[in-house]
Amino acid sequence: MPLNLLKKYPELLELSHYSEIQRTISLRKVFDRDITNNNNFKFRTKTIRPVKKEGLDSMDVLFDHLTKKTIIDDEGKKRRNVFEIDRSRRLHWIKHHIAEIESDILKIFSYEDRTKDRGSVVRTYIYDTKENHVIILEPQRSELDYYLISAYYLNEPGGEKQIKNKYKKRLDEVY
Repeated sequence: MPLNLLKKYPELLELSHYSEIQRTISLRKVFDRDITNNNNFKFRTKTIRPVKKEGLDSMDVLFDHLTKKTIIDDEGKKRRNVFEIDRSRRLHWIKHHIAEIESDILKIFSYEDRTKDRGSVVRTYIYDTKENHVIILEPQRSELDYYLISAYYLNEPGGEKQIKNKYKKRLDEVY
């Protein structure tokens, strides 16, 4: 399990031979190193924080969001409970991209997304054009910090096309 802590971009984390418990422990160690216990987890000087959820540990919610995906069950209800191997194998890429280490392969832009709950929301995208990975940040109202909304591999049908279309319609500045 400690080998995953040594992995660097663009290597993928090794997860397929672990039990569910071992996999979670390994991923949580990477997550805690790169995000939870990283006092310098910032994008362009702004601190990145998890979205707060009433009555829930914000870091646990973020960890689940970065390693699992939402499915619609047989009853038509949305559930975030399915382990997503492609997201999880790239968990350590988040820190790498936030630091803009390989800026020549990144497209960083802001776009006004429409949401069901809050209407229009400006979000900042960090899009790895080489490895088809995207990180979504949302500026806090104070504009002093960011919320980490999501990070995932663009493996769903139409995912890459959607990001490229957002890039074409991007805002003039990065928020």
